[in-house]
Amino acid sequence: MSTVSRRGASSPRELTRVGDRLSFVYLERCTVHRDSNAITAEDADGVTHIPSATIGTLLLGPGTRVTHQAMALLGDSGAGVAWVGEHGVRYYAGGRALTRSSGLIEAQATAWANRRTRLDVARAMYRLRFPGEDTAGRTRQDLLGMEGRRLKDCYRRESLRTGVPWHRRDYHRDDFSAGDAPNQAVTAAAQCMYGVSHSVVVALGCSPGLGFVHSGHERSFVMDVADFYKTEIAIPAAFDAAVEGADDVAARTRRMLRDRINRTGLLDRCVRDIKDLLGYDGKRDTSEPGDATQDRVTLQSDGDLHVESGRNHGDEPLW
Repeated sequence: MSTVSRRGASSPRELTRVGDRLSFVYLERCTVHRDSNAITAEDADGVTHIPSATIGTLLLGPGTRVTHQAMALLGDSGAGVAWVGEHGVRYYAGGRALTRSSGLIEAQATAWANRRTRLDVARAMYRLRFPGEDTAGRTRQDLLGMEGRRLKDCYRRESLRTGVPWHRRDYHRDDFSAGDAPNQAVTAAAQCMYGVSHSVVVALGCSPGLGFVHSGHERSFVMDVADFYKTEIAIPAAFDAAVEGADDVAARTRRMLRDRINRTGLLDRCVRDIKDLLGYDGKRDTSEPGDATQDRVTLQSDGDLHVESGRNHGDEPLW
C-alpha cells in the first residue's frame, strides 16, 4: 500500500473544475491532516474525510491545527485556504491556490490600468448586480448612490419577507456579538462570500488587489466579485438565518449560504462573470484545473509576439 509521501502531485487533468467544487468548508477546533488524496478533520467526535479536489475554499477557524502534508495536498488540488476568526467572520490570512496561466491577470491589469476602461468595467459590474439599471454615462458617485439605495431597499424587503426587524447596518469589527441577529448574520454571510470570491479569483489567476469598484486593499477585486451576489444570495440567506434569533446565528448563516451557493451553481457562474467582465475569451488560457494538460510558459518578443521558452534565442540566426 502506497504511503502519503510516495504519492505524486495531482495533474491538472485530474483536478475538479473551479465551478464544480463545493463553495466552502468551515472547520474549527480540530486537527487537519491528510489521508491519501483526502483532507481529514479530527476532533473529539472522530475523523471526517473530505476529498481535497472538491473544496473551493477551506476556512480554518479557531482551534485548528493543520499539517504540512495537508497544506501540500490543498496546494496541489488548487483549493483556497483562509484562516478566519471566531464564528468565521474575520479574515486573517490566505493560502495560494493553483494558477498556471497569466491570461486573466493580464486582461485584468490591462482593463485596470486605463482610467476609461476601469470605469467601463465598474459600470458593467453595477449592471450585473442591479439588472435593469442604466449605467451608461454614470459617474462613480452616481454608481455609489445607486448602490446605497438598492442595498437599503434590499434590507427593507428582506425584513418584510422574514418578519425580522431591521433598523440599520451596524458592524462591530472587534465585537461580533455586539450587533443584533440580522447584523451578525449579514456580517457572517459577507465574510463567507469573501472567502468564496477569493478562492475563485486566485484559482483563475486574477489579482485580488486590482479592484474596479473597491480600491486600496489587498482584496479589492475579491470584494468587487463578492458584491455581485450580495442582494441576491448573501443578504436573503442572512435574514433567513436571523429568524431564529442571535443564538448560533453565524453557523446557521454559513449552512444556509452554503446550500444556496451549491444549489444555484454560483461558483460556475462566478467564473463566467469574471471572464465576461474582463473581456477574456480564454484562447491562451490553459490554467483552470480540469482544462490544462501542462504548464505553458512563453517569452515576450516584439509586436506582442510570444515565442517558445526553454531555449536560448541567442543561438537563433539573425536572418
